[in-house]
Amino acid sequence: MKYRSQKVAYWFFALSMLLLVLQLAYGFIMGFARVGLDGLHDFIPFNTARAVHTNLLVVWLLSGFMGAAYYIIPEEAQRELVNVKLAYVQLISLALVGVAAIIGYHFNWWEGRKFLEIPRQLDYLVVVNVLLFLGLILVTLFKGKRRTTTALVLSMGLLFAALLYLPGMLPFDSQVMDSFFRWWVVHLWVEGVWELIMGGILSFLLIKLTGVDREVIEKWLYVIVGLTFLSGVLGTGHHYYYIGVNKIWLIVGGIFSALEPLAFLAMALFAVNMYRKGEKRHPNKLALFWTLGAAIVSFLGAGLLGFAHTLPQTNLYTHGTLVTAMHGHLAFWGAYAMIVLAIISYSMPNMTGRKLYLSARGRAAFWLSNIGMIGMTVAFGVAGVAQVYLERKFKMEFMQVQNEISIHFVVLLICAAVLTFGIALYIIDFIKHGKPTDQALEPSTIQ
Repeated sequence: MKYRSQKVAYWFFALSMLLLVLQLAYGFIMGFARVGLDGLHDFIPFNTARAVHTNLLVVWLLSGFMGAAYYIIPEEAQRELVNVKLAYVQLISLALVGVAAIIGYHFNWWEGRKFLEIPRQLDYLVVVNVLLFLGLILVTLFKGKRRTTTALVLSMGLLFAALLYLPGMLPFDSQVMDSFFRWWVVHLWVEGVWELIMGGILSFLLIKLTGVDREVIEKWLYVIVGLTFLSGVLGTGHHYYYIGVNKIWLIVGGIFSALEPLAFLAMALFAVNMYRKGEKRHPNKLALFWTLGAAIVSFLGAGLLGFAHTLPQTNLYTHGTLVTAMHGHLAFWGAYAMIVLAIISYSMPNMTGRKLYLSARGRAAFWLSNIGMIGMTVAFGVAGVAQVYLERKFKMEFMQVQNEISIHFVVLLICAAVLTFGIALYIIDFIKHGKPTDQALEPSTIQ
């Protein structure tokens, strides 16, 4: 660790790990309800569990992204964070807003808009929190000794993510208009600016882990940024047909959604190519596993599976079914969860001086969590295809179909248990690292 202010990243990572555990717990509540074990319904109805599960996904990933920025930006800018105390204030306020939102969901205090259920009063606190975060990051970057492409792409992704949150706060009486701008947040985050954040973190990790020249790696970033904006922005249109907007968006959205896998393919090729060019001398192989895994699995989940069901001819049948859940789970896992776990795996030994990446437990965490997630994806996919045929082709009632496909959720729960065991091993490693120390410095042989 080169800069003492990087220690603030540890606490954001700790928050993200806690929120990840809660998200998994609510996922199990939903899974048990799907197979008829709904004993908690009086306390946590399915719709509450779903809202908490999906919103915790967003918050734990954002906590991880913020932690990554607090670690990466000082190192890229070659200076300490401008105000560490304000960073801790931002962390505490983020945690308090998250706790208030989760408790509120259990008392029906929400807006009822998928992924954006957070009450309007808390929306304003989120805006203040994110503005404080961006201020700290951007001032640090522009007061630093250098401004690298990696840091600029990461900062641009974080800035655009904040700006695109604002359309979701606009009040509309029309359901069509409300859904139109809701997709500006939901789609343009996960299939647009979050890809820039992923690209920035991926670039930083590859520079550190492979030893390949920074100039070579950062040239790839320009390709990824271009493909992301070309496909992601207009690809939003594949959602619009289903909310009553002009049919032209079905064509536009279909064409540009078909191009979206190119951005993730570029990331996968980028990561693998840099690894092959690299010296392969960095001792933290575990961080390298998570980094390469993020690039490859994101291409499979977000790229190929996204392409497979967003083409208009297919999406007319799969829209709103468990096929979407299949794509969503592997896409979020590969593109965003794994890159957060990668930066944590890289930074923790540097912040604490404990090289736990040499343990078998860390490797088991990687393989078990990935095997579990791939198993869940297959279970969702089989259940989703069966749902499409029974509902859309054979015109069976929705709840009757859910009973017919409930056996697939037994398989899903088994695979989710494997995933959770892998995450538990990862968190054990995280805890065993302990807190950061000022004495823990990176060896001079490591970039």
